[in-house]
Amino acid sequence: MLSDLPIRKIIHVDMDAFYASVAQLDNPELRGKAITVGGGGTRGVISAASYEARKFGVKSAMSGRLAIKLCPELIFVRTDFDRYKEISNRVRKIFYEYTDLVEPLSLDEAYLDVTENKKGHPSATLIAQEIRQRIFNEVGLTASAGISINKFIAKVASDYNKPNGQKTVNPEDVLQFLEDLDIRKFYGVGKVTAEKMYQKGIFTGKDLKSKSLDYLDENFGKSGRYYYYIVRGIQHSEVKPNRIRKSLAAERTFSKNLSSEIFMLEKLEHIAEEISKRLQKSKVSGKTITLKIKYSDFTLQTRSKTLPYFVSDKAIILETAKDLLYQDKLNNSVRLLGISLYNLNTDTKKRQPSPIENKSVSVQLKFEF
Repeated sequence: MLSDLPIRKIIHVDMDAFYASVAQLDNPELRGKAITVGGGGTRGVISAASYEARKFGVKSAMSGRLAIKLCPELIFVRTDFDRYKEISNRVRKIFYEYTDLVEPLSLDEAYLDVTENKKGHPSATLIAQEIRQRIFNEVGLTASAGISINKFIAKVASDYNKPNGQKTVNPEDVLQFLEDLDIRKFYGVGKVTAEKMYQKGIFTGKDLKSKSLDYLDENFGKSGRYYYYIVRGIQHSEVKPNRIRKSLAAERTFSKNLSSEIFMLEKLEHIAEEISKRLQKSKVSGKTITLKIKYSDFTLQTRSKTLPYFVSDKAIILETAKDLLYQDKLNNSVRLLGISLYNLNTDTKKRQPSPIENKSVSVQLKFEF
């Protein structure tokens, strides 16, 4: 029963079109115009699109070539991750003035548990509103927010009134909210799963809720149990302030397809150098090295090797990547290469739980949200 669960006050803050908005912040001439970050050149892929560009159907992961057909006036802007990190840190500094329970998901979004907060404020809705206003006043960007009893519902809600809006799903409204929710809006349900659910007559949360646990396990495997509980508003995942990095990767898409391993070695060296610098800057290392190969027909292949020791050195990473490259014959010409490190030494680090996380929040379903 939902009423038997401890009720948390969770906020999901999501910056609006973050990369594109930072570009418009830094260059006033770009404000109000259709822009994308990335996607320039004949082979570029878009990382982010401004809301002005989205009106034309331009979106992330789209090729720049297609985007310019949809929006001939489109402006391409280069990525600037150092600037994104700088802005992200300023935003997170605001979060920490309200709670230490902040779980960043990426540079532009995070969960906050404000059940017990530094301001002593009883209303999570008003805290979210205040945080969004401060981000606008102090950073110059807009953010949207979702507020509810768990991370799942808060994340879904944050997408409702974008851009520059927020939505609260109160405890007493949770079950109806989930029943009315289009299955495509469920976080964790991708296009393939949504299509499978459609074929089985599952279009809304109410349809999903009508299915038994055995049915969902049988038809959706391990995810079935997740769907069964989440549609009932049950999620035990806490906001984890020290999310441990599980992997680190870097990749390059080439302006021309590469057909020989020899031509790829120089590219791999640059990728290995970048990932080594990032590993050393983060003070982490890894054992499992994975080579990612995307062919000209867009098929994807990965090859991995686990070393007996942790590494962060460029030379070792590069030599291992070379071995993986020569491991098997290439299926076609190559448009992208990437190197990832998994099995990081951070996996062995245990986070000390915050005293707040160990408290059971004994509250009634009706309390100020």
